[in-house]
Amino acid sequence: MSSPEDTIGPSTTETAEAGPIKSNQVSEGDAAHAAASAEATSAEATEPAEEAAGDVLVRVEDLKVHFPIKRGILLDRTVGYVYAVDGVSLNIQRGTTYGLVGESGCGKSTLGRGLLRLVEPTGGEIFFDGIPVRHLKGEQLRRLRRRMQMVFQDPLSSLDPRQTVESILVEGLKAHNLARDSAQVGRKLRETLDAVGLPTGALRRYPHEFSGGQRQRIGIARCLVLEPDLIIADEPVSALDVSIQAQVLNLLEELQRERGLTYLVIAHDLAVVRHISDIVGVMYLGGLVEEAPSDQLYAEPLHPYTKALMSAVPVPDPVVEDQRERILLVGDLPSPANPPAGCRFHTRCPWRQETRCHEERPALRELSPGHRVACHWAEDIATGRISPHEVAAELVPAHETLAGPSVTQETAEIAGTLRPGGD
Repeated sequence: MSSPEDTIGPSTTETAEAGPIKSNQVSEGDAAHAAASAEATSAEATEPAEEAAGDVLVRVEDLKVHFPIKRGILLDRTVGYVYAVDGVSLNIQRGTTYGLVGESGCGKSTLGRGLLRLVEPTGGEIFFDGIPVRHLKGEQLRRLRRRMQMVFQDPLSSLDPRQTVESILVEGLKAHNLARDSAQVGRKLRETLDAVGLPTGALRRYPHEFSGGQRQRIGIARCLVLEPDLIIADEPVSALDVSIQAQVLNLLEELQRERGLTYLVIAHDLAVVRHISDIVGVMYLGGLVEEAPSDQLYAEPLHPYTKALMSAVPVPDPVVEDQRERILLVGDLPSPANPPAGCRFHTRCPWRQETRCHEERPALRELSPGHRVACHWAEDIATGRISPHEVAAELVPAHETLAGPSVTQETAEIAGTLRPGGD
């Protein structure tokens, strides 16, 4: 897998060269009209839209990110798709933290990159402060990206080892034409480093000279120097020690209070998400299965998958830990290239029913104010009308377009020997 530099370079800001402007013979009135139109078009990508609903900063509607699977030696042909993100809808309120959790491979990071268009969405809509992000191109998209920044999971691989910290921070300012006055830039860099708890002398040093926690602070400083409204933090503390994790999380909270930042925090550590998030969304196999305020979700999870996740969180009380029920899921996460029909969790769900689960994909619906669940039987599970049962492991045959006919046939033969009653 490529590092973030392979995709977007050492910074999340991407420079876009403006095309050549053709000179034409126009009157003064036509020139003024053209200038006004250009200014209005540029402002459309940077200023909040008047029709923005309430305090919603980010609105995502049915977002899809599908990666084509190619096969062929001379001529590539598409033989299938990896459904990394498939129909996600959510809102992120201004000045709040939205936590996104789920097991590895569920599409969390792809969703974050899709919001910034670091990977191009296949379908759906993205609105940032009322602005339709998917319809922006060139200069408009570049201007908007100053307001949307990203902190990557691995702080070392996301920083260019050949650049000093000063060069890394100034790069974003230059990309957005904010580095005109050298004295003002120097003052801004010192203020930004002070905000993340690093000394001014760090400007002359290289990334390999810092610890993991300090490198992550540099990544945060690279975002802050552009004064963004939204920061997407992809596993910001997963590669750090526990004590350093607490320092970075406290730093993020302090910066949010001081600057009114909005966060999308992607993580698999449920304790971290509960500590920092206002709203928590749970993803499974490319879709959002539950969303609720943090305390409510941890106190009363309604989706079977969320229940299993919460049961895996250790409780620092040996008596409670011994008495509480642990939900163990059988089987592995299905392939996103060949997701199950109907509810995508039904192959591992202890509450699976004979009807609807394997036929109809459940919609994300609101069961209580702010609490949305994608489960046909959520009310019955919550009231105890449906009891959990033992789930037998299912052998999922290889997808013919991915593995090829020979491998598929071999897998079918093995399945026949393992199936009850098989020869």
